[in-house]
Amino acid sequence: MPRTAAALVIGNEILSGKIVDTNTTFLARGLFELGIELRRVVVCPDEVETIGSELSQLREGYDLVFTSGGVGPTHDDVTIEGVAASFGRPVVQSEAVANMIRHYYGDRVTDAHLRMANMPEGAEMIRSSEAPWPTVVIENVFVLPGVPEIFELKFTDLRKRLDDGAEFHSHAVFTMSGEGEIASLLQRIAEAFPGVMVGSYVKWKVDDYRTKVTFDGKDEEAVRKAADTLVGELAPNVFVRRE
Repeated sequence: MPRTAAALVIGNEILSGKIVDTNTTFLARGLFELGIELRRVVVCPDEVETIGSELSQLREGYDLVFTSGGVGPTHDDVTIEGVAASFGRPVVQSEAVANMIRHYYGDRVTDAHLRMANMPEGAEMIRSSEAPWPTVVIENVFVLPGVPEIFELKFTDLRKRLDDGAEFHSHAVFTMSGEGEIASLLQRIAEAFPGVMVGSYVKWKVDDYRTKVTFDGKDEEAVRKAADTLVGELAPNVFVRRE
């Protein structure tokens, strides 16, 4: 069975629409490439109790959990406190990270800067090759920042740790059929190949195709055969292309 993952996106700015969340899309694509199923995404406000409660549910229900946001120096960066609450551990300061921060900021360092050295007691700190500060990891929870550029750097560095050699295989078939016209066919294919995820996506304005059908799964042969089945049953005048 594929490993499962969940994401906890933290930030009032996401819930108010002030910031567009691109981290979830990046994470989903990266996990898919590693053969890990992202099964749930939760967005919550910058509240310690809420973060702790949501995280407790996610980390018990999924193999891996990734948080995004709330790890900076300001008053509303309370993710570390929420993570610590979920595990029932105190927040402590990493002296190693504090020294890195002092070296980076020099005479300009403030107590607010040093908040970024906080971590739940017993957490692991993973140093990134390019990101300025290490990533906090505690059991199956990876605490990542909300800034997309740094989020992407840190997740890219984590890929080696997460990679167990598993991967998903994908095929896509583009058609001029509407979803309703091929719905029963797709259901039959999904039932015939239970290990293959079959998805259909409509293009609203018809241009080069109307519906894209995707086939994803661990078994490369099953994925190919499922796509073959669709292509074989489509009328020639509605088949567009296959990728």
